[in-house]
Amino acid sequence: MKEQDRVAVCERTERKEERVKVRNLKTGEIGYTSFCTEAGETIQVTLENGQFDSWVSADCEELPE
Repeated sequence: MKEQDRVAVCERTERKEERVKVRNLKTGEIGYTSFCTEAGETIQVTLENGQFDSWVSADCEELPE
């Protein structure tokens, strides 16, 4: 995901408390954002099976609901 997209997703996740649906382009996994790291390099997600994971934002894309 591009930097401007990462900023928008993190803004919605952290300030508006939205859980944004994202896909990991490397693994194909789908999850919902939980929070973003301060450095902005990773996004913490809750996977569809309930597990937590951390993805590099460059490896993610936002999906429509």
